[in-house]
Amino acid sequence: MSTTTVRPRPTDSPAASPPSTGARAGRPKIRLRRTWWAFLLLVATALVFIVPLYMLVTTAFKTNGEIYAWPMKFLPSELTWANLSTAWELAPFGAFIKNSLLVTAVGAAAKVVLAVFTAYAFAFLPFPGKKGLFLVMLGALMVPGHVTLLVNYITIGNMGLINTYAGLILPGVASAFGTFLLRQHFLTLPGEVFEAAELDGAGHFRKLASFVAPMSVPAIATVGLVAVIDEWNNFVWPLIITNSVNMRTLPIGLMYLKANDGLTSWGVLMSGTLIVVLPMLLVFLFAQRYIVTGLTGAAAGGGR
Repeated sequence: MSTTTVRPRPTDSPAASPPSTGARAGRPKIRLRRTWWAFLLLVATALVFIVPLYMLVTTAFKTNGEIYAWPMKFLPSELTWANLSTAWELAPFGAFIKNSLLVTAVGAAAKVVLAVFTAYAFAFLPFPGKKGLFLVMLGALMVPGHVTLLVNYITIGNMGLINTYAGLILPGVASAFGTFLLRQHFLTLPGEVFEAAELDGAGHFRKLASFVAPMSVPAIATVGLVAVIDEWNNFVWPLIITNSVNMRTLPIGLMYLKANDGLTSWGVLMSGTLIVVLPMLLVFLFAQRYIVTGLTGAAAGGGR
């Protein structure tokens, strides 16, 4: 007598059974709970940055009586411009702004130009020791800038450039970060475009100017923005390389203002700080979309 084996259908297996109604109903609650936690974390992180900025702006337009009043007034009862005019009189902010604009414009432009040419060489040009030099450049990213202060000071001093614009700008014209970021972005560009350019007889400079640079505007803008912020906020190097008030930049000007006015007139000090912060805040607000696009494109770069 033959025996017939009845195999269970796949739907009869416990592993293939659909989840219970209670499990399905609990998933939206878990997702909602995670969303709320993420939202609260974002709000807390935003407050860490927004509250100091808010206190800076409001204090700059308060009188001393309102600054020291208790309970604290969150908004000035009347906007006063006296703090700004006092800060402008106590420190030569006109000279500070001129120096900062000049150093930032020239220094940032030099950083971007050198980073573009160096990144193009690392991305597309074959030359001996290419990988080794690239590793050395990556190592420079891990060296704190203060380590090179003494060497740079001795070099600039031997060149007779102390207390000059050239002495302020030259030690910072090379950017390992900008070179690395642009090199990674250049590696993501389509190779077919360069093959067509080579067939058309284009040299390296034409390829860079006509194809690489126009297709890399977000990445180049990101490097430029980072360079501008670095140059504008630089404090230690301008402090040690300049020895006259008229050659100081804005961050040093704040220290000069504090030394002249002390810590009793917080409105005056916050007004001077607002003069330093406001230009970079506006630049960042207008260029922030390039930062995300540029960093994302560089993160997708290959490792040729």
